Amino acid sequence: MKMLWKLTKEASRYKGLYIIAILSTLLLTGVNLAAPKVLSTMTGIVGSGLNDETLQQIGNLALLLLILYMLRIVFRFLSNYLAHKAAWYLVGDLRDRMYHKLQSLDLGFFHDKQTGDLMSRVVNDTRDFELLYAHMIPDMITNIMTFGGVLTILLVINWKLALITCFPIPLILISGVIFAKKVRPFFKASQKCMGQLNAKLQDNLSGLHEIQSFGQETQEAQLVSASNFEQVRAMLRALKASALFHPSVEFISSIGTVLVVAVGGYLAYLGQLSVEDIVAFVLYLSLFYAPISGLASWLENLQQSLAGAERVTLILDTPSAIENKADAKALEQVNGEITFDNVSFHYSNQVPVLKNISFTCKPGMMVALVGPTGVGKTTITQLISRFYDPVQGQILVDGNNLKDVTLESLRQNISPVLQDTFLFNGSIAENIGYAKPEATREEIIAAAKAANIHEDILHMPEEYETQVGERGLRLSGGQKQRIAIARAILRQSPIIILDEATASVDVETEKQIQNAINNMAGKRTIIAIAHRLSTIKNADMILVIHEGEIKEQGTHAQLIEQNGLYARMLRAQS
Repeated sequence: MKMLWKLTKEASRYKGLYIIAILSTLLLTGVNLAAPKVLSTMTGIVGSGLNDETLQQIGNLALLLLILYMLRIVFRFLSNYLAHKAAWYLVGDLRDRMYHKLQSLDLGFFHDKQTGDLMSRVVNDTRDFELLYAHMIPDMITNIMTFGGVLTILLVINWKLALITCFPIPLILISGVIFAKKVRPFFKASQKCMGQLNAKLQDNLSGLHEIQSFGQETQEAQLVSASNFEQVRAMLRALKASALFHPSVEFISSIGTVLVVAVGGYLAYLGQLSVEDIVAFVLYLSLFYAPISGLASWLENLQQSLAGAERVTLILDTPSAIENKADAKALEQVNGEITFDNVSFHYSNQVPVLKNISFTCKPGMMVALVGPTGVGKTTITQLISRFYDPVQGQILVDGNNLKDVTLESLRQNISPVLQDTFLFNGSIAENIGYAKPEATREEIIAAAKAANIHEDILHMPEEYETQVGERGLRLSGGQKQRIAIARAILRQSPIIILDEATASVDVETEKQIQNAINNMAGKRTIIAIAHRLSTIKNADMILVIHEGEIKEQGTHAQLIEQNGLYARMLRAQS
């Protein structure tokens, strides 16, 4: 019930459409209840003998019946369409909310999540809300009104026979409760399997080059097939329970029909029930048992909808570990001073990644982070952008604790160039201009020249309008990285983070990119991660990170003179 109440609050913004749809449903129920009464009255008139007066009455009743059937079309259209309209708008709203929520969550949330499963929740599980609000709730209202109305009419016609008609209802309700408890875990398992299947497909399609390169097509096809049929089997377990429940409900309902026919015939034999009442009873009987017989399908759809709703609300209710404080202020006129004050950090596994990191980077300085892989260099840069918060100590920008400023203003003043360059499926101009949507073509070209990618672009089929493909598939690694550098240059942020910015380029291009970086030096604060030590010789300060700690600190010349870790790394590369 808590889940249903939460979902109802989500749908309340479309209450106008729902109110009209519900009123149409109630009027439709009234029409359905009136039609059998008109038919039974006509039967009674025919049974009592025909004359001019009765023929006129039959004509009037026939016209009334035609009007009722026409009204049924109007009310059914309004009921179905408006309920669907409200439900699909709700689905669209929920998908938007899911996407915005996922964008707002911290990176730690995604460490144990698969992209395909999250996509399944956004696209597939939200679709179950349409089933709930466009079908189940209107059906529930219709069935309750129909059942109550028919029961009242049957009690008026003959209360004894009406009570006999109700005999199967407790049995159906008890079996429905048992069915609901049994089938819901099956639907939850099915939707979980669907998410895993989507995750596997997304993973394999992204890694298709590797699959073909290592000849693993057969093995991966078997894994996808196993995941696929695991979802099929989970759904079949749910449908097996439904296949047993549906005919059971129909059989129990048919017992009531048999009792009504037998007892009704006996009452007619005793003269306690007229032919007109028998016809009315039989006509209303199908309306009476229809809601009860439909209970099986209703419960099945309810369990499927709630299973999807649980997966959706689990995301929507997840708090983000990185959020703006209520009194957070926006950064203005950032100079680019960065201070780490006794910063320690670990991920959710509690294994220390950084231990007591302290340093200050003055505005316009270039600070290089060097050291073996996995010692926390990238983590330091992610802490600067506040993708994570330190577990101890504080990080300051221009003297402001990052926790006291808004995320938007902080990240607007930082331009990252990552080793794993991501390009969107669009044109080169769109990817360079992504950091500054209002940029002119002249500004985009100037940034491309600064990153030494302009000449390459001019040799492409459509120059700046050349499509890069998904994740930049149509470009070389070096081209993608230089486009990412152009994107960072275009933004003109006071702080630039370079995470192995020259890792995928040749020596000549590396020199040209290094010249572009040197041109920015002194004008912007640069935090650079580098394994090629030749690229950071001109850095104002080099931090040698080892096992999560700063082991050495100084300029290139000072560190060579110390003849420690940095000097050994430099000799190894030479």
